[in-house]
Amino acid sequence: KGCHRIMEIQYTTYRINLKHSFGISRSSYDYYDIVYFYIVDGEIIGRGEAAPSKRYNETTKKILSVLDKGIHLPENCENADQLWKHIKPQLSGISALEAAANMAIWDWRGKKDNKSICELLDLDVKTLPKTSYTIALGNMDELDEKIEAASPYDILKVKLGTPKDDKEIIRQIRLKTDKLIRVDANEGWSYNIAKEMSFWLADRNVEFIEQPFPASQLKNTKLLRDISPLPLYADENSLVSTDIPKIQDYFDGINIKLMKCGGINEALNMIKVARELNMKIMLGCMIESSVGISAAAHLASIVDVVDLDGNLLINNDPYHGVVIKDGRLKISVKDKGLGLSLINKNKGLL
Repeated sequence: KGCHRIMEIQYTTYRINLKHSFGISRSSYDYYDIVYFYIVDGEIIGRGEAAPSKRYNETTKKILSVLDKGIHLPENCENADQLWKHIKPQLSGISALEAAANMAIWDWRGKKDNKSICELLDLDVKTLPKTSYTIALGNMDELDEKIEAASPYDILKVKLGTPKDDKEIIRQIRLKTDKLIRVDANEGWSYNIAKEMSFWLADRNVEFIEQPFPASQLKNTKLLRDISPLPLYADENSLVSTDIPKIQDYFDGINIKLMKCGGINEALNMIKVARELNMKIMLGCMIESSVGISAAAHLASIVDVVDLDGNLLINNDPYHGVVIKDGRLKISVKDKGLGLSLINKNKGLL
């Protein structure tokens, strides 16, 4: 309803399958169900993706319960900012759904204005950072295969947080490669383990540690930061821009994910706040297809480190988007909006 011309919202679920089981300190999955969100405006389709995380009490079912009620469009659909202001309050505060709607609006706007997101934001895309490639927790027998899969990438993001295997995982990786490693403990450590690991890892070409403790344990984070030879990055402690001032004394950097913060607009707010507080910025992702990854990739030139490999870990990505060449993200300004094209014309995908 609304709009002086036919514009409508469509959506569908899609199951993305992982190449290997994806384990972190608290869970392991072989697939994820995501939701694609479309703004259909004549010939123009704005695409977005919601990849909800149970860690934040978000599920595909919850997202569908909101979308099934219907999203009302404003009277005037010409202005992207007004469109977002009108749609956002209808999304029940579900961050992944907000991210999907927000990126769909940006994609729609870019196609309408015949510009890429980078051009709309006046960002340089000539040289984007290299992305890390994630080696998740799982069967130790698969580790060599995962290291092999990571061979095109210069930086490894290694999931730890299982105290009995953590050192063995790093040792096994180090037998094969001396590439730079970024460690993500996913809230999995106790203080004593984190203290020991931070010194042990510092001797093994590790760049930083992400989220060593549960988000509630800021006291331990501060104690560790005071002695750790490695910088600490916040993930579960850094959801939106208002979180950042509260954690500036506890962490050296933050991890921004569109699915956590609710889209490109809020990610830009987070970058601004983190820069003002002199904190490092990582751009991360959930397991997502090329829709979500491409949306985030447009911000890669204004952050410090990039971990945008969610689409590399799945084997049925239905879209083609941002490409990775020699481990480095590449965006073509010739592409408009998010620069996506549909590969698999599955039922319901646009």
